[in-house]
Amino acid sequence: MSETTQIHLDKVRAYLATDYRLGHTDQDIVLTIGKHSERLAALFVGNAATCGAFLTAYNPQGTIQSDAANAQGHAELASKLQELGLKAIEGSGSEEGTEWPAEKSYFALGLALEPAKAIGTQFDQDAIVWVGPDAVPQLILLR
Repeated sequence: MSETTQIHLDKVRAYLATDYRLGHTDQDIVLTIGKHSERLAALFVGNAATCGAFLTAYNPQGTIQSDAANAQGHAELASKLQELGLKAIEGSGSEEGTEWPAEKSYFALGLALEPAKAIGTQFDQDAIVWVGPDAVPQLILLR
């Protein structure tokens, strides 16, 4: 994580406390920043991947948008990932105990750090979650 950022510390704390969920079933993989995920490591092996990124187009810069604007951004993100030929698992990010709505997201298997950062920036996000071969999610601040 970057030492200097334009993002308010409260937002950074919220991003660190968020559960990043791959899927919408009882078989979901839930990622926690800084905590190794055995299930994600197995997903990497099963898909011949060594990395991936959890991305959203919802609520750019952490500012609530309309349902229509969020839906449009989510569809554009899906198209971008498909265009890149990436396997994307739909999911959501949410923090328990807060009023902030869950944000639909994608986990893009095999997406390297720099291209992941570029996509996050393209969709005007404060941060992305990137995971390398160690299967430990990292919060990557973009501003």
